[in-house]
Amino acid sequence: MRVFNNPLRLSCLASLTIIALLLMWQFSYAGSIRERVIKHRSAEQEENIEDGESFGRVSLPSGVRLLRDVPYGKDRRQCMDIYMPQEAAGAPVIFMVHGGAWRLGDKGSKAVVENKVARWVSKGFIFISINYRLLPNTAPLEQAEDVACALAIAQDKVSSQGGDPTKFILMGHSAGAHLVALLASSPAMALKIGARPWLGTVLLDSAALDVVKLMEEKHSRFYDRAFGSDPAYWRASSPFHALSETATPIVAVCSTRRSNSCPQASRFVTKATSLNARARVLEQDLSHKDINQQLGTEGSYTDAVESFMGTLDESVLQALTNHSSK
Repeated sequence: MRVFNNPLRLSCLASLTIIALLLMWQFSYAGSIRERVIKHRSAEQEENIEDGESFGRVSLPSGVRLLRDVPYGKDRRQCMDIYMPQEAAGAPVIFMVHGGAWRLGDKGSKAVVENKVARWVSKGFIFISINYRLLPNTAPLEQAEDVACALAIAQDKVSSQGGDPTKFILMGHSAGAHLVALLASSPAMALKIGARPWLGTVLLDSAALDVVKLMEEKHSRFYDRAFGSDPAYWRASSPFHALSETATPIVAVCSTRRSNSCPQASRFVTKATSLNARARVLEQDLSHKDINQQLGTEGSYTDAVESFMGTLDESVLQALTNHSSK
């Protein structure tokens, strides 16, 4: 009892108590910051990792022919890989644009190529996967021009490989979905570069369809690296703001596991349909990465995408129904 009656010792005890409480608060606060940083980095990595695990050797089914690194420009990134069946005549073409936050990714990654080639080349499609120039040297609008140029060159080349240049379906994942959405929203961008009209567009989980809204709200830092701080550039690079009545038919696949992907897709599709363009949202309970990687595997997800593709052209429908997947 005498210990607690000593004023000096009471003062020391009180000080120690306060220090202990402050340390507890500091550790708790640091922990909450650490959790927020981890969450933020996870969101950023989610956009970048879709080509992660991707640089292993792609396993191709027997009978698939591959033309690798076909150039469409002078830069080493301006090239494409063309996957073809052994025999093709008037084959429809799937034209794929990889993602990677506008600064990463590769046309040959397993997540981008493997299941899609196995599914659709065996059904008689030609599958083309492209590279394009990346950040920090090439901004998204210039990347979209690369995609348009690649499309024009690919349409010129496929005739000699048994493909039909008028039967193209554009497809892109993540940042690649943003780039093809820009072209699909207003095809004039691609047509003036020399591309021909295409049948439709498949968007695989882009959260950057309305770039203005995205940048005005809380967002991950990698969007700043892509779109900068100029609202005029946000608008110029926004598929939502590029939408016109000339937009191609579009299906916007979105992950319900992400906070902003499906709201962006719904907003985009609502505007497209108000302009009398054909567009629909396809929500999927899959991760950002799996929306890319699992497309082409057996199941309801691939079936739903193929259902959209089959509405675009009779020859596409025939290819999907008359050939069994190997």
